Amino acid sequence: MSSTLNNEVLGSTSSWQPHDGLLLEVDGLEVEFRTREGVAKAINGVSFDLREGETLAILGESGSGKSVTAQAVMGILDSPPGFVTGGEVRYCGEDILAMSDERRRTIRGPEISMVFQDALSSLNPVFPVGWQIAEMFRQHRGMNKSNALAEAVRLMERVQIPGAAQRVKAYPHQFSGGMRQRIMIAMAIALDPAVLIADEPTTALDVTVQAQIMQLLEELQAERRMGLILITHDLGVVADVADRIAVMYAGRIVEYADVFDLYAQPAHPYTKGLLESIPRLDRKGETLASIGGLPPNLMQIPPGCPFNPRCNYAQDICREQRPELYEVGHHRRSACHFADQLVRGQEPPLTRRRDQLEGGVRP
Repeated sequence: MSSTLNNEVLGSTSSWQPHDGLLLEVDGLEVEFRTREGVAKAINGVSFDLREGETLAILGESGSGKSVTAQAVMGILDSPPGFVTGGEVRYCGEDILAMSDERRRTIRGPEISMVFQDALSSLNPVFPVGWQIAEMFRQHRGMNKSNALAEAVRLMERVQIPGAAQRVKAYPHQFSGGMRQRIMIAMAIALDPAVLIADEPTTALDVTVQAQIMQLLEELQAERRMGLILITHDLGVVADVADRIAVMYAGRIVEYADVFDLYAQPAHPYTKGLLESIPRLDRKGETLASIGGLPPNLMQIPPGCPFNPRCNYAQDICREQRPELYEVGHHRRSACHFADQLVRGQEPPLTRRRDQLEGGVRP
């Protein structure tokens, strides 16, 4: 079979038309969770865009708001307790958040699709994987059962599942973690979406399988010219595949830059800390760097810069005034009072050691 899927065979009717070159525009998105303990400000004015054929990586620690952002874009937030309280999410110029539920269902899946983090819990354990893939064609393309199952086999072959024709009737528990993730990808690309959101697609997979999954996503994107949003906490995973990177902390984007610029010279202390925490072969035997302290409680985000309790360079202005995300170079932005100095490689003076940080641990 050819490495390129024939969209006519798959019955694809996708014909997206980017608006001013953009597939997706997220502008000032705000999300909060209302609980008995209080209101957690999970997303605080997040803005980014995505072009056809582009890969945007969204990075950050657990709890930074990456997955919640994706769920808000997809319109699958559990509500209550989650509520979108502000902003716009425009797909090809049309605001998804303002759509009716019926209209949104025609976008979710055929136009914007998602690969979830835990394939085993995302797949239905009581139905064969082929039935679950074929359901996309039965529901959205009106195919009969036999034709839909044939397309499921073709998709399983495309995502490199050995013996697809024999395994199409197997159940999720009969596949390895890497194979289940491939099945999730097959379901996500079934209807030829314009935007694919991959939420931690390599979590809990060994390094070899991680590389295979990332290569598969890269190949599929090149074939279909879809925009890819890759959500991860692993900077090593995105170094070779991302075009741009958005770094999130406490529900905000704190740095937004082209991948080469960000890796060469980070413009935010949080990004700098993430990069320094990557193990390196040329530093064998040295203590692995880490970011002291813990992410803030989203019900009690500290005043000023949210990162200031954990920042080596925090000064009075950082504790008093929240920095806005501003331009610090060509196509890059940072939310740090000292971003201009960091970009030039002129680090601000250290104001405290790592063991002095709030909640920090002495190395």
